[in-house]
Formats: sequence, C-alpha cells, structure tokens
Amino acid sequence: MKSKSPMWYPSNMIFRHQYEGGVWVDLEQPTEEEIREVAREFSISEPFEAELLSPTPMPMAAVDSDRILLVLHFPESGAEGATKNQEIDFVVGNRFIVTVRYEIIASLHHLKKILEAQELTHGSVPVTTDVLLEILFAHLYSSVRDHTNHAATQLSRVERDMFDGHEHRTVRAISSVSRAFLNLEAALANQEEPLRRFLEALEKKEFFGDSFAERAQRIFSNRTHVARLVKTHGAVAGELRETNIALLSAKQNEIIKILTVVSFIFLPLALIAKIFAMKATDMPFAEAPNGFWIIIGIMFVVATLLTLFVLKKRWI
Repeated sequence: MKSKSPMWYPSNMIFRHQYEGGVWVDLEQPTEEEIREVAREFSISEPFEAELLSPTPMPMAAVDSDRILLVLHFPESGAEGATKNQEIDFVVGNRFIVTVRYEIIASLHHLKKILEAQELTHGSVPVTTDVLLEILFAHLYSSVRDHTNHAATQLSRVERDMFDGHEHRTVRAISSVSRAFLNLEAALANQEEPLRRFLEALEKKEFFGDSFAERAQRIFSNRTHVARLVKTHGAVAGELRETNIALLSAKQNEIIKILTVVSFIFLPLALIAKIFAMKATDMPFAEAPNGFWIIIGIMFVVATLLTLFVLKKRWI
C-alpha cells in the first residue's frame, strides 16, 4: 500500500495514518455510524463491532477469523489526583490496526502529533503493522510509567512533610497516594492475561512473521516492568503509612506522658489548697499574719520536690 500523509475524517474525531503495507485508524469518541463505517471497511465481524459500540467493563481478548480484538483499560490521572481507567479497544489484522476510545487519551494524542510531524519533516517513514503496534503499546505504557513516577514524586513530598513533624497532615496524603498505586496495580494486573492471549493469537496467525515473537515479548515486558515499578512504589507507600502511624503514636504517647507528669505535680498542690480552704477551727496558719505566704511556700517546696523526683526518674 502506498504511503501518504495522515488525514482526518470529516468528523475530526477519526485519525487515519497510512504506512508501508497498512493503515492505522484511531476513533476518538466516535458515533455509532462512524464505528459501523470503519467495521465495514475492514470487514470487522458483528460480535467485534458490538464490543466497539459500547464500553466493556473488563479487559478481554478474542479471535475471529483473521481479526483479533483486545480491550484494555489504562489508568490515567483524574480530577483532584484521583485515578480513573480509560478503555481502548484494538482490532488488529494483517495490514491494519483500528483503535477505539471513548475519551481523549494523552499518549495516543501525542503519538499522532509525532506521526504528523514526521510526515511533514521527513516524509514517509518506513514502518510495518507490527512495528506500529509496538510503538502504540510503548507510548501507552510510557504514559502509565509517567503517572506512576508522578505519584512517587508526591510520595517523596509526603515523606519530607512526615519527618518535618506534620504527621497529622500527611495521613490523608499517604492514603491518597496509596489508593493511586492500588488502582494502578489492579489495572495492570487485569491487563496481564488478555494481553498475553492477544499476543499469542497474533503469533499463531503469523501475520508478521517469525520476528514478531521477540517484538511480542518486548510489548509484554513493557507491561511487566511498569507493574513491578508500581508494586515497588506501593510497598514504599505501605511502609510510609506504618512509619506515619508509629510517629503519630509516639507523639501521642509523649503528650499523654507530659499531661500525666503535670497532673502528678499539680494534684498534690490542689489537695494542699483544698485542705487549707476548709473552714475548720484551729486551722494552721489561719490567724498568722503571713499565713498565705507560708502556705504558698509549702506548696512551692512540694512542687519542687515532685519535679526533682520526676527528673530523677527521667519521666520527661
């Protein structure tokens, strides 16, 4: 197939890039009619077309004649740092790739801009379907890696705040980052089996020759590497949570200890004050001209002795 410049369908939501021997069609928030039109063009079966027409709750892979369907969900940063899953549907044949998505995905948008720039500056770049497929997955998993590194950067800031004495403030921040890593880990774990079946089906169909086995291994290794990175940072987040809990507990114990020591010193003084406040006859120092100062002196001596006792015991 002769290579030519990328073009847009009239809807501006369908990107078409023709390369040496094939074509990549990317549908972003397509209408039902647009999906049916592309399905007719590439002879996509009705079951596959039905999957493209509506979101699929879980990742999956399926084979139909000489077409292979893959549905994956990729984690992406949402509002207020939350993580949401974005679905991408792939239909791959011998000489074409069709991708369908229901919202803007930054990594694919970036890849399309790169392809356009290459066409403008260098002309047609020789590429085959299997190479483009690897490039697609490389961009998608690179985006997940960037999201993971961003969460890890937040975790580093949380760690600094925690050891600067802001344990209470970091409780919510650690929970938020830990939740992000859990969502990432779950999304990548759900991808593992469908992606494996998809790549194995492509090898069995022998669309791309013997060299695709190594390329498939690199695609799957990309997912595995990102999954390990997420798991490592998730473990760090768990350790920080435990450390934060320990620091909070230590600070609370210190506060309780100080309050206990203060009570230990001032309760006897309060008792002395209550005793001398009793309206009983023959109360010591009641008639003495300097009775008030004598009682204050007694209380001062008792407080001093109790303070020395506390210091000797190293309670504070």
